[in-house]
Amino acid sequence: MVTVGVIALILGGVWVGQGTNLIPGSFMTGNRMWLLIGLIVAIVGIILIVLGLRRPGRGRTTR
Repeated sequence: MVTVGVIALILGGVWVGQGTNLIPGSFMTGNRMWLLIGLIVAIVGIILIVLGLRRPGRGRTTR
């Protein structure tokens, strides 16, 4: 879950950068729709990371 969260966070960050015209060279550059999509994906990534870190591992015992 943490791995998927990190990937989503990075991907969302790239999309935010392209949507805000910070990363040029794509059809997404300067398009506000990609800014919003990137923010949503990044927030979902953060939630997945937090949930993955809070969940106890399979091999661990919680005594």
